[in-house]
Amino acid sequence: MVREQIASRGLTDPELLRAFGIVPRHLFVPVGNPYADEALPLPAGQTISQPYVVALMTDAARPVTGWRGARALEIGTGSGYQAAILAELGADVMSIERHADLSSVAAQRLADAGYDRVRLVVGDGTRGFPAGAPYDAVIVTAAGPSVPRPLLDQLSRDGGELVMPVGTRMHQEMVVVDRRGDEFITSQRDPVVFVPLIGEHGFGE
Repeated sequence: MVREQIASRGLTDPELLRAFGIVPRHLFVPVGNPYADEALPLPAGQTISQPYVVALMTDAARPVTGWRGARALEIGTGSGYQAAILAELGADVMSIERHADLSSVAAQRLADAGYDRVRLVVGDGTRGFPAGAPYDAVIVTAAGPSVPRPLLDQLSRDGGELVMPVGTRMHQEMVVVDRRGDEFITSQRDPVVFVPLIGEHGFGE
């Protein structure tokens, strides 16, 4: 998986590849081949992204000082796999999930995999988690019509990075936001397909 799906597509950071080689993806995938190059279903109509997309978002969100000791916020815990990758990289991870059942199962999977220090919260991820701010990196694993303002406000003013799919429910592009003081530098990356971001600053219920 690491060699054929990630490194061969240009993501060659040694720490990134090491993390994807260590985290046992099969513990986080309830249905299908966990190492296949495809998104797979989760309960509550959610999905776990293909390994390459998880790696692409992780690479794009990497803080300028690296992951070790960085404060990372994930919106959309899902299976817990993305949170496990961030924890393996050395980040202090806060992850928000609106489905309580998914969050509970993810907590058990993370504990089983040895990542029981990840903090999980049930709630509206579009509001972020101000009590833990500022964050060096924010990864949003669902697509919204725009980047929620609360998430921008919770980014570190000194090079905080946010990665999120933005667009309609059917057509989206990955967006990367780099915060420099009060300035937000936005760039667009690959076209992607994610489940909708539901919440006050997303698509709504």
